[in-house]
Amino acid sequence: MNSDCDIIILGSGSTAFAAALRAQQLGARVVMIEKGEPGGTCINWGCIPSKTLIHAALFRREARLGAALGLGMAEGAVDFERLAAHKTAVVTGLRTSKYLDVLSKVPELRMIRGTGRFIGPHTVQAGGETLTSDRILIATGGFPRIPNLPGLSEVPYLTSRSALLLTTFPGSLIIIGGGVIAAELGQMFARLGTRVTILEHGARILSNLEQEPVLAVQQALRDEGIEIRTNTGVCGVARHGEGVEVTVETSGARKGFRAEKLLVAVGTAPASAGIGLEKAGVEVNGRGFIVTDQQMRTTAPGIWAAGDVTGGMMVATMGAREGIVAVEDMLTPECACRVDYCSLPMAIFTDPEIAAVGYTEESAAKAGFRVVTNTIPVSAVPKAHVTGHLAGAIKMVAEEGSGRLLGVHISCHRAADLINEAALAVRCKVTVDELAAAPHVYPSMSEGLRLCAQGFSRDLSKLSCCAE
Repeated sequence: MNSDCDIIILGSGSTAFAAALRAQQLGARVVMIEKGEPGGTCINWGCIPSKTLIHAALFRREARLGAALGLGMAEGAVDFERLAAHKTAVVTGLRTSKYLDVLSKVPELRMIRGTGRFIGPHTVQAGGETLTSDRILIATGGFPRIPNLPGLSEVPYLTSRSALLLTTFPGSLIIIGGGVIAAELGQMFARLGTRVTILEHGARILSNLEQEPVLAVQQALRDEGIEIRTNTGVCGVARHGEGVEVTVETSGARKGFRAEKLLVAVGTAPASAGIGLEKAGVEVNGRGFIVTDQQMRTTAPGIWAAGDVTGGMMVATMGAREGIVAVEDMLTPECACRVDYCSLPMAIFTDPEIAAVGYTEESAAKAGFRVVTNTIPVSAVPKAHVTGHLAGAIKMVAEEGSGRLLGVHISCHRAADLINEAALAVRCKVTVDELAAAPHVYPSMSEGLRLCAQGFSRDLSKLSCCAE
């Protein structure tokens, strides 16, 4: 029996590491348990490898824009082997510098390699060791969800993980699902030469985000040649020669789509099975996600959970914040720390990027606010004309009367950078008038925030550049 630790953390991804380092700051000794590669999904199979390839595909798109301006830039064949080697080098380098090196430099932080399983409410076995603690954090993450579709088990298919391991890209690809993976990887594949079809059962892709920015991105994807079929239900999957055929029902009729490869991208399942949650008294919901309160406490005393395994907004920023709040609640319960989801920004790395913080128009109304909104096209921002990136929209949600900024939703070039200013404004309860009066660099994309704020009370068509 080994109890030489203050906190046990199951997992070693971005959520787990954020929690572990905060615990170490507070003087706690931490043991992390990891059965796979340190760093979890984000560094190994998600954020870093996907964004590396997405950024590479952006270079190809920029080359086309340059050629249209007369720069004489010609496209050549994609060297997929070299591109894959670059992606691997980036992943390996960041895994070493941001995870393995940190482990070696923080003596209060130890990792056990193996699967951690509860054998009792406060006891975990892993790697031949038995550990006990009255403070345990479950941060085991998730993995691609595979739907129960007729014929799918008999057809080779890709997931968000295996798609990023390809060393050559297919000539054609069907994507089942219209979420983040479908939008990001679909555009990346298309820009590197693959003919892409996205099949989405809802009325639009990215249905959980604000409509105006998403519709602008959906149109931008279509303009690049991606076929997006909405209101389309998948009936079954079958082999077709060396490729695949997906049968769907759309507009009351059945139709078949064929491609070389199939990517299944219908969400994330929690990595909660097989770790003994029932022996610890930890409750899960009907989809297997761990139930927590706002302090990330589970239904079992002394056990917290954070990140993808809890089923919230599955982005690294939020998982890390949840992990930190969990540890602060463990070690300083008097703080009554909670996760303020309304001030946490998120981004989707399509082009244009999508980013958001705070309430949507609908959620603000449900929360009891009297809401006013303003939306402007990105083409209203002078810098967009400089860069040639004119697609997108900026939407702000504010409280009627006070003008307090409640939410910002953006699709534009570099939206992931712009949203950080917006997050600070939301967190500090800035009003749209205050944001409208704040000077911004001209020309810059961040000026779009100021313009959108000005649009609540002024006609932007009557304002000149740099107007106060």
